[in-house]
Amino acid sequence: MDTTTLDTAAVARWLSEHLEGFSGAIEATKFDVGQSNPTFRLDTPSKQYVLRRKPPGVLLKSAHAVDREFRVQNALSGTDVPVAEMHVLCEDDGVIGSAFYVMDFVQGRNFDDPRLPDLSNAERAQVIDEMGRVLAAIHSVNIDAVGLSDYGPEGNYFERQVGRWAKQYRASETDAVPQMDMLIEWLAANIPIDDGKRSLVHGDYRIDNMLFAPDRPKVVAVLDWELSTIGHPFADLAAVIMQWQMPPGHEGRGLAGVDRAALGLPSDEDFIEQYCKRMGLPGIEKFGFYLAFCFFRMAAIIQGVKKRALDGNASDPARAAKLGTFVPMFAAAGLEATKRG
Repeated sequence: MDTTTLDTAAVARWLSEHLEGFSGAIEATKFDVGQSNPTFRLDTPSKQYVLRRKPPGVLLKSAHAVDREFRVQNALSGTDVPVAEMHVLCEDDGVIGSAFYVMDFVQGRNFDDPRLPDLSNAERAQVIDEMGRVLAAIHSVNIDAVGLSDYGPEGNYFERQVGRWAKQYRASETDAVPQMDMLIEWLAANIPIDDGKRSLVHGDYRIDNMLFAPDRPKVVAVLDWELSTIGHPFADLAAVIMQWQMPPGHEGRGLAGVDRAALGLPSDEDFIEQYCKRMGLPGIEKFGFYLAFCFFRMAAIIQGVKKRALDGNASDPARAAKLGTFVPMFAAAGLEATKRG
């Protein structure tokens, strides 16, 4: 099914009835980013918006939860976590073929390369430090006060997540990947005892899911909350470190082999230490489990992307198919992470 176009007439009709102050025709431009939920900039005579929708077609259960994205960002309005202003949620598939929501368009810089090649050393350090500050802000949200205490179930987060993503992976499995089978078995056997930490987690926290102010190293919006839930904060922290283990460049978007000190970028250990200071923690034991978990979850996610490409439901079919070839690499990296202290 076509995910590159949008029925702007249908969207305009619906918004004219449900969004106060909306008027006029819409021009829609699809963003290149966003493999999971197709995302469009909406230009109207008076204002710019962003529309994010579920892809059409048959989807995995609980995937592409735009209603949850809308809810969590709406709840975070007014907190220390920068998010776009939410406007309206449409859960009627009959309007454009799938659910969608509309939010403010936020002007900002998006960095898809953590080497930050266009910045100075001092600016790089400030951007990464701001990334760490916002991560701590997410994990410090009073979930009861903002109405998110029921946003995720009680119990051991990692036990729940390993089970969920193993099931999702099996549902979208297309080829045998022995490394993935081994990683799933190891994770299930090494889940840490529940330490009682329970916070809002983003679920896909990385620099390319953030918008920075045009003129300073300040985050103006954290994007892509599809995987957010109430869970364990170390999963988000490990996701940052996982991304940095990947090869540099457009595909890997990582820092593997990069002389970070020469660029003014922190080491993994420095970033973790600053996070612990912000959160009042003495340190983190057995970090390798959390890192291995993140590699596993990302492998399961991109396997789902590959399956959608094969089924014709991917937002960017060519890129989705290429991403799918990385599943064994992520699984192998997860196995390697199990050796880390």
